[in-house]
Amino acid sequence: MKIVILGAGQVGGSVAEGLVSENNDITIVDTDAVRLRYLQDRHDLRTVVGDASLPSVLREAGIADADLLIAVTQSDPTNLVACTVAQRLFNVPTRIARLRSHDFLASETLLAPENFAVDYALCPEQVITSYIVRLVEFPEALQVLSFARGRVALVGVRAYAGGLLVGKPIKEMRRHLKPGIDARIAAIYRRDQALTPTGETHVEDGDEVFLLAADEHIRPIMCEMRRMLTPVRRVVIAGGGAIGLRVAQALERDYQIKLIEYSAARAERVAATLRRTLVLQGDATDGELLQQEAIDETDLFLALTNDDEDNIMAASQAKQLGCQRVLALINRRAYADLVQGGPIDIALSPAQISIGELLAHVRRGDVAQVHVLRRGAAEALEVVVHGDRASSRVVGRRIAELPPIPGATVAAIVRGLNGSEPVVASSEPSAEQEQQGEVLIAHRDVVIASGDHVIVFCLNKKVVKKVEQLFAVGFHFF
Repeated sequence: MKIVILGAGQVGGSVAEGLVSENNDITIVDTDAVRLRYLQDRHDLRTVVGDASLPSVLREAGIADADLLIAVTQSDPTNLVACTVAQRLFNVPTRIARLRSHDFLASETLLAPENFAVDYALCPEQVITSYIVRLVEFPEALQVLSFARGRVALVGVRAYAGGLLVGKPIKEMRRHLKPGIDARIAAIYRRDQALTPTGETHVEDGDEVFLLAADEHIRPIMCEMRRMLTPVRRVVIAGGGAIGLRVAQALERDYQIKLIEYSAARAERVAATLRRTLVLQGDATDGELLQQEAIDETDLFLALTNDDEDNIMAASQAKQLGCQRVLALINRRAYADLVQGGPIDIALSPAQISIGELLAHVRRGDVAQVHVLRRGAAEALEVVVHGDRASSRVVGRRIAELPPIPGATVAAIVRGLNGSEPVVASSEPSAEQEQQGEVLIAHRDVVIASGDHVIVFCLNKKVVKKVEQLFAVGFHFF
């Protein structure tokens, strides 16, 4: 696929890195020649220096032959103009724009083909906010990801000594669950090595376990894997920028929130926006300030500033001073790999969280959802099945009959998924949830039907193409 990416920042750079590794023809455009040279030295891609909204610059980037435009510059107007030019002058089939302003995001009319011509609008700040909110709901988890419009959840947890499954084969998990509850362990990472679990696989202390189940069943299942932490009540947020403000707005109704912002002017604006959050002007890396705000009685500390070093320092200080759990946004992957699991419980890469939203539009076949896991090393796909037994290699076949793909695991199926609105998570499935789709854990005898949403866990990105081929209509898998 020929792809033109506008913007070489954290999001654009991560998207380029992820797509280049899949043999796509990538050209990236930015006004920062130094940043472009850095990306070109490390990846097999073309670069063009210039204003991404200008037709001449887009033409130089090869937009006339492009299959996909991804406009992820820091400027909403630039991204919108680029999509319009790409559609009107160059007839680019698919156009994706990064947008921050609610004024643009809330208007389908403005984004329609006859106006700005945006096929899909991405707001990384909102994607990251939703991701963090789910982690607040499940403080024991390393990752919490949703599929099939909220019907299925994939959760990554760290197994602990004394858990019911540690030292026992996975097949015993169902014996401990209540009737009507089922789950699938899709993957295990042991000392950073990926394992494809079978019923005989034993979970060990310290394993990173990815389990998948109907959303309403996740909490009782997680009790099997690790101690349940005290539910989060008190949260301290470091940083009142775009993400910190959004997270505070999302949480302040149900939690006790304090937000620390270094800039006095920004702190005033944030305080005027938030209704129930206590906004403090100060330095979140200041241990004395954290102690004054009873950090040792805080359930969760979220370091969400725009500075990696400040986030690492603030989160590490909060942990050392007694905060139960800490999370930090860290843009540099090397930093995230270094600190997670040490002084910091969860290190999030904003770009890696956002890239999944884009990959669903790049994957071949009908891919409804993509989640990037373990900082880009693995992926979980939601594939919509089409065709019949004659034209598809999966329709009408049992899971056990599918051609094996080493490193890929079919984890669950959602059948009869109708409508377009996400289902709200609850402790018990509502009648609306049941109408929205039946969740089938992918045991050997489950038969795949046309229209099913199939969730596939890929231990390695190299097997994604084989999964796409397997589910393609009329394509014979080799």
